[in-house]
Amino acid sequence: MSISFAFLNRFQIYLGLYCLFFIISMMTRLGLLLWFPISGDTSFFSYIRIFLVGGVYDLAFYLYASLPVILVLWLTPEKIWHLKLFQRTIKLVIVLSVYLLCLIAVAEFIFWDEFHVRFNFISVDYLVYRKEVIGNIQQSYPVISILASILPFTLLLILVFRKYFHKTLLISSSFSKRTWVALSLIMLMGLAYLLVDQSLRSIFTNNFKKELASNGSYQFFAAFRNNKLDYDEFYKKIEPQKADRIIKKRLKTDNSVFLKPDELFNIARHIDNSGTEKKLNVILISIESLSAKYLSAFGNKENITPFFDTLAKESLFFTNFYATGTRTTRGLESITLSIPPTPGRSVVKRIGHEGDMWSLGNIMRSKGYQSTFLYGGRSYFDNMNQFFSKNGYDVVDQSDIPDDEIKFENIWGVSDEDLYEETLKQADIAVKKNQPFFFHLMTTSNHRPYTYPDNKIDIPSGDGRSGAVKYTDFAIKRFINWAKSKPWFDDTIFVILADHCSGSAGRENLPIKKYHIPLWIYSPKHIKPQIISKRAGQIDIAPTLLGLLNMDYDSWFFGQDILLNNDKKPQALIANYQYLGLYQDQTLTLLKPKKQIEQYDQINTKSKQTIKYHSKNIDKDKVEETISYYQSAAYILKHQLNSWSAHYSKQKNHK
Repeated sequence: MSISFAFLNRFQIYLGLYCLFFIISMMTRLGLLLWFPISGDTSFFSYIRIFLVGGVYDLAFYLYASLPVILVLWLTPEKIWHLKLFQRTIKLVIVLSVYLLCLIAVAEFIFWDEFHVRFNFISVDYLVYRKEVIGNIQQSYPVISILASILPFTLLLILVFRKYFHKTLLISSSFSKRTWVALSLIMLMGLAYLLVDQSLRSIFTNNFKKELASNGSYQFFAAFRNNKLDYDEFYKKIEPQKADRIIKKRLKTDNSVFLKPDELFNIARHIDNSGTEKKLNVILISIESLSAKYLSAFGNKENITPFFDTLAKESLFFTNFYATGTRTTRGLESITLSIPPTPGRSVVKRIGHEGDMWSLGNIMRSKGYQSTFLYGGRSYFDNMNQFFSKNGYDVVDQSDIPDDEIKFENIWGVSDEDLYEETLKQADIAVKKNQPFFFHLMTTSNHRPYTYPDNKIDIPSGDGRSGAVKYTDFAIKRFINWAKSKPWFDDTIFVILADHCSGSAGRENLPIKKYHIPLWIYSPKHIKPQIISKRAGQIDIAPTLLGLLNMDYDSWFFGQDILLNNDKKPQALIANYQYLGLYQDQTLTLLKPKKQIEQYDQINTKSKQTIKYHSKNIDKDKVEETISYYQSAAYILKHQLNSWSAHYSKQKNHK
């Protein structure tokens, strides 16, 4: 018994295209599942749920994407429909569409290889920087071979469906019959828009299952539509006055005085650090993707960080330190502004709202320092130029380095060695002007395609992440040795940390161990080596550094001086663009869109396992403290309370 689809008339082409799309989507899902097996519940029923939910997302995306197809099938007159040229054009479009679907599937595998998720907010950001992203792909993968290998699979699928499409093109149908089918499909599209959203994925607590059940193309457009998340609309809040009291209690220290304690969310305070102010130079280095897991100090057996391991014995070495987010811009935001990561885009990328804020650069400049951001790539990327230049920094990037001084570069920028040589040059210039300097560097070498100058280490360039990490270690060793020959070395503090980890995917929404990064503060003449096991995060860098310099300053920072003895519970703020977390004691409190809250207890960063609190066991105090951080940060940014120009002229005279 055969099933007839005659009632669809020429819209049988639409059904055939959906079958091809469905086959490719399901094969992609199956391929990802086989390539990266999930842990946890692997029962047959759990796999069925993944593919059923995935099928719903596949259908929803197809309905949205196929609107032009619906209009062509509906509105093309019969005379034109039966023209040979038109039918050949339709056949060509079908072939190209199938090839494009296969190409998107391959792109999903490449994206998963990098991030272990389907297309998301990151892929939307990458659209803006096509040159860098396309160059990265070309330097990391055999692009021509991949494009060529897609063609046979495309032709095979077309061959299977060739007779079906040929017969459908011969069908005649009246406008009224076509109208009935077209309007039905458009209504179905409307239902999908109303009923299918991100909540369908929420039935999975395992993040890998959630991603596998998604459709990459659907996720891409969902992320594009939701790249701004208003805290007040999407997240749980408490009464503002209560949040204000909680956050001010958290930020109050023995060496601080609130300047306007009665104003809502005005956290401006004067910090009085004891001792004589030290006019030491500062070189702060953000290293691309340097996860703690690569260091021997944290159990790595590859011996790819020999210098970093030695440096740990000669520095303040922080063993319980965490990145705020999963992107470079989040790390730069946290280090520079000492502010919690609000949902959606990083502040760095909020064009038109990224400047004139209370920043580390502005404070150092007000103290007479030359504040400079040095980037190994081109600083238009991720809006870094605008962010830093509007927040108290001069900007030096790849374009400022003469071509004859660049010994190696890839699509992301110059090698770390080239960046460090430029840094030495800039330091010498500042010293000649008799000016202390504060330099914030951002490296690029430890990034796919993992290429670097030849004959530097014993791992060939482009051979993978381990080689890039070892080259990073080699380059920083060479830089420190170069600096030791300079007259300014003895009076310089080196702060070295990662911008984020090399990967952030895990079974949980915010897997703690994927945020664990190292931190060194090194200055042999001024800082005694010590291991610091106190939990902290990137927003704590600015106040800790200013504390080491014994600087008195006015602050809008949320971070704490890690080295200050106080009764505050050690903690770290971690987040991605949707989920906002506070890691305190052995509990991770998580704020989610749709005003949802979760807590995880018994966090074990050496294990994949965490235990989720039942709702009746939620620690209310921790929830309210978490909300207070993010609610107050969102309010401050929205109302521009931490504006440098609006406050500095008044604040600097307050003593």
